Amino acid sequence: MPKVGMQPIRRQQLIEATLMAIDQVGMGDASIALIARLAGVSNGIISHYFQDKNGLIAATMRYLMSVLNENVVANRQALKDTSPRAHLQVIIEGNFDASQVNGPAMKTWLAFWASSMHQPSLHRLQRINDHRLYSNLCCQFRRVLPLPDARTAARGLAALIDGLWLRGALSGDAFDTDQAKQIAYEYMDLQLAKQTSPDTQNQASEPPRVAIAKQAGALHG
Repeated sequence: MPKVGMQPIRRQQLIEATLMAIDQVGMGDASIALIARLAGVSNGIISHYFQDKNGLIAATMRYLMSVLNENVVANRQALKDTSPRAHLQVIIEGNFDASQVNGPAMKTWLAFWASSMHQPSLHRLQRINDHRLYSNLCCQFRRVLPLPDARTAARGLAALIDGLWLRGALSGDAFDTDQAKQIAYEYMDLQLAKQTSPDTQNQASEPPRVAIAKQAGALHG
């Protein structure tokens, strides 16, 4: 019988071993036997905790996503500057954090993206991750931009973050995260510079009937 409290420790061991295995041989060749050997456990332990390799891969991706999300949330909560720019900057920084750009993490993300096109369980995780990034960005842009502009800015910045990350991961050279973040900041600032005046912003968020009524009143005034 397993010792009490061993489950989270053993699961984390196996997740870290999975990252190591993918780093060494890729996701396709990261066999149950190799992962178990790297973790120092028997093959059966993986089946006990994750059922199969797919379950272990999904758990590994949830771990990487949770690390990303928890870091961003913690840094946002610690902000003294509550401006949209400060929050957006933290989101950008989180995606280029060392936890997301080290060798094992980058290779696992790349393999995950490829596999998510064929495995429904991984595809769901990918959609969750994409939506979380877009939603967090859009929420901050929406504080200063009309909704259509905020949505466009969020989609653009999310695509830029993913693209910069992908180019860095595939470059074969040391990932210049400072340069990547600077490019993302410049795009962010360009979008924030489009912010409207308070009156225009309020009109953009008003229901159409209210806006029309106000315009009619101004014409008759």
